[in-house]
Amino acid sequence: MGKRSVKEHKNVYQQSREACELSREAASERLQYVSADRIEKIESGRSAPHPDEVLLMEQGYGNPELSNYYCTHECPIGMKYVQKAELKELPQLTVELLSALHAMEDEQNRLIDIAVDGRVNDFERRQFDVILGKLNALDRSIRGMRIWIEHAMQTGKMEEAK
Repeated sequence: MGKRSVKEHKNVYQQSREACELSREAASERLQYVSADRIEKIESGRSAPHPDEVLLMEQGYGNPELSNYYCTHECPIGMKYVQKAELKELPQLTVELLSALHAMEDEQNRLIDIAVDGRVNDFERRQFDVILGKLNALDRSIRGMRIWIEHAMQTGKMEEAK
C-alpha cells in the first residue's frame, strides 16, 4: 500500500478510495480503465471525473453515493434535476419513505383537481408548488433507498434476487 495522504481537504473521490485502504496504484488496478495518474488528477481537483469514471469508482470502491454526488455537485443537468441523497440506516429511510408517501396521499385529489383542465391558474400554482415540494421529498427518499439497496448488495447485507 502507498503512502496515505495528509492533505486536509480531500474530495469525495479520495475519501472513498482511502476508505477502501487503496493506494492510487491499487485503485487503478481495481478500476481497470482509470490510470493512477488520472485518479490523482481527479482527487487533486485538477481534472473533473467523467461519468464513466465515477461509475467505475462507485463500483470499485463500493460507494453508491458517488454517482449521486457527481450528479448533484458536478453535472449541470444532474444539478438541475437530481435530488441529493445519502446513505442512511434502513429504519430511518423506511420511515422517511413512508412519510413522504403518506404526504402525497393527502395531495392526490388536489393534484387531480389542478390537472383536470390541463392548466394551472395562479391559485393552483401555489398548491402545485406545495405538491412539487412533496414530490421532491418522495424522490429524495426513493433515491436514498436505492443507495441503501446498492450498498447492501455490495456489502453482503442483501443478496441479489435470483
